[in-house]
Amino acid sequence: MTKIAVLGGGSWGTGLAVVLSRSRHAHEISLWVREAAIAEAISTSRENKTYLPGIEIPARVIPSTELRAVLDHAQIVIGVVPSAHTREVFTRALPYISPDAIIVSATKGLEPATHLRMSQVLEQVCSERFVPELAVLSGPSFALEAARGEPTVVVIASQAAAHLSGGIYRKGSRTAEYLQEQFAGPTFRLYTNNDVLGVELSGAMKNVMAIAAGACQGLGLGANSLAALITRGLAEMTRLGVKIGAQQETLSGLAGLGDLVLTCTGALSRNRHVGFELGKGRSLSEILQAMPSVAEGVGTASPLLALAEEHGIDLPITEQVNAILNDWKSPGEAIRDIMERRLKPE
Repeated sequence: MTKIAVLGGGSWGTGLAVVLSRSRHAHEISLWVREAAIAEAISTSRENKTYLPGIEIPARVIPSTELRAVLDHAQIVIGVVPSAHTREVFTRALPYISPDAIIVSATKGLEPATHLRMSQVLEQVCSERFVPELAVLSGPSFALEAARGEPTVVVIASQAAAHLSGGIYRKGSRTAEYLQEQFAGPTFRLYTNNDVLGVELSGAMKNVMAIAAGACQGLGLGANSLAALITRGLAEMTRLGVKIGAQQETLSGLAGLGDLVLTCTGALSRNRHVGFELGKGRSLSEILQAMPSVAEGVGTASPLLALAEEHGIDLPITEQVNAILNDWKSPGEAIRDIMERRLKPE
């Protein structure tokens, strides 16, 4: 039996633990939760009422606030903590992670201070002890729908070849294929990909676009605006991604276009909610204080602009979202500036 440790007891961390408990393989699943009250509530009521209310958490999922207990003998470690806290949590966890464990990032964002992708952060942290075997999980996946058992399709990406673990080769010729087999279940389908950069960048950028989409809808704009936003948002994602080495096919696949459409249109999108409320005229601080979960796009716009500037790439939508979030620009003024940009070919 494979032990899977999920680090992060928010909506997606809890939802992923529930989904993996239904996989075709019998896994032992441990869930690290930062707040003791939430861990206790999951143990007693089998529900995470703060982040994923209404979903029964199977007894196979064992919550704990102790990293040592969660990570002990774990063969797969999944990071599902906010991007701003990933380095800190994995630094604390590192003494308890087996060098033979596969580490999977399921966080969609960039580290604010360094604008590094999560796999880069994890590689930096783990290299203090060992060379990590890394993978990335992303794609259109609202935690609530996945946990309810609604069909969900995602991408698992890795560039690492399989290696000996305890003298036995893992299934599949590559890490992604092994994880695909281990994670798949009756309502959870995974496609493999070797474009880690493209999958991670897509997951980060689509959140910023969702804030823009929400702002359009909060202003009362209709389908014309939303369709244009999604299309030009994808153009921005592709322009930057291809420039820094991502595969164009990744940007038009599940991790790119698929997740972009979901996050820009779905009522469960936290980033879309932030944009919608901004469009209604509420302040960012007021919106965030009322949200139990993190909206990754809020902290991603600025690092994305820094990354784009390094490579000489123009990101007009991201630039306007950043101005709304950090420079007190009104959504209406931001849209006006986008529409009045110099005319050019598509």
